[in-house]
Amino acid sequence: MEEKFTNLPLRSGVGIAVINKRNKIFVAKRIDNPKNFWQMPQGGVDDGEDFLTAAYRELEEETSIKNVELICELDGFVNYNLPDQLLGIIWKGKYKGQRQKWFLMRYLGEDHEINIQTKKPEFLDWKWVDLQEITKLVVDFKFHVYKEVQEKIKKILINRS
Repeated sequence: MEEKFTNLPLRSGVGIAVINKRNKIFVAKRIDNPKNFWQMPQGGVDDGEDFLTAAYRELEEETSIKNVELICELDGFVNYNLPDQLLGIIWKGKYKGQRQKWFLMRYLGEDHEINIQTKKPEFLDWKWVDLQEITKLVVDFKFHVYKEVQEKIKKILINRS
């Protein structure tokens, strides 16, 4: 990381792990990355907004999903830094990465209710995958985030069964 970026703050963000009735995880393919990378819904926290409100807002903005129940807020925060080629570009160059609060939610609706063709589309496609698949689909610089989230969700689902 270039020295001019090292002192930039981390952006405050949320991530949402949405599971369906079969405990499959929702992932979507980003429009702005032509490679075969998928991610769970996530985004920034607006000024004056709490994490849970931001999670519900981001989920609806990106996927049109509203019909969910909150299972839990995952413990702690997960941080990541942007790779060098994105520093100074993403988020108008104001941040070097994100500090995320993650939530686990159960989708109560039907698949046809999911619509990624939103006002400002971020995704090309979406699908349900097994929990162990999420680390195989994510972009490299977020691998550790998805690994940590994966482990936390695994423990939660085991304790609930």
